[in-house]
Amino acid sequence: MSQTTTAPQETSIDDVPADELLLHADNLVAGYLPGVNILNECSLKVRQGELVGIIGPNGAGKSTLLKALFGLVKIHSGTVTLQGKDITGMKANKLVAQGVGFVPQNNNVFPSLTVEENMRMGTFLKPKIFAERWQFIGDLFPVLHDRRSQRAGAMSGGERQMVAMARALMMNPSVLLLDEPSAGLSPVRQDETFLRTRMINKAGVSVIMVEQNARRCLQICDRGYVLDQGTDAYSGPGRELLNDPKVISLYLGTLAEDVEEAEAAESAAADSREAGDTPAK
Repeated sequence: MSQTTTAPQETSIDDVPADELLLHADNLVAGYLPGVNILNECSLKVRQGELVGIIGPNGAGKSTLLKALFGLVKIHSGTVTLQGKDITGMKANKLVAQGVGFVPQNNNVFPSLTVEENMRMGTFLKPKIFAERWQFIGDLFPVLHDRRSQRAGAMSGGERQMVAMARALMMNPSVLLLDEPSAGLSPVRQDETFLRTRMINKAGVSVIMVEQNARRCLQICDRGYVLDQGTDAYSGPGRELLNDPKVISLYLGTLAEDVEEAEAAESAAADSREAGDTPAK
């Protein structure tokens, strides 16, 4: 199914026993409506501590894969395991308790609440851990401590994305799912988001990131998956996929054009906005 490019100096992901993987999605068939499948035998493997990127053309099933992992899309067949435990179809609140964090692309903060109140909502299931996790967030993103009393809706798009990521980290997840974290941001804010994602990963959290900016995603991720028509068409180390002629000709060329057009439009709009982003209303 998947054509895998393997880094020569490390064990292939295909050779890692299933019970040693942090997360394993195996041959997922899933969709929003009965009989209409978006994912068609799609598989994904993640080691502890990895940053894994998912790219592909529009409609390939990238966001659907994340939502299926997080219990938001019906899985018709296939399995999802977390540290060897079957979590297939488990509800989102149960998955958060199991160590899975999710940051959706849109509506990912409580705009009427302050930064600190957003963080408290992040520990709703375990309020006693708030102080410890808030300190962790302060060490990772000091600006959030400095602006703890600011209403999230008054922040820029890039700042709101930071709040959303931080809130998802409050439950100390072992894996964080990010759905197009750079979407709608100016190029400068996009770069900040990618750096922030890498910081989270280096702090010990495994990350699975769906991204429209395919080239930038493959530059920072340890491994990448290219989805096409609901299945994993190619996978391998990010840098190798970035330079793979098949991936370039089939996916990166078109994706790069789409991203460049989107960034050009966003840059033009950013010129007329303060700080490059539009505050939430």
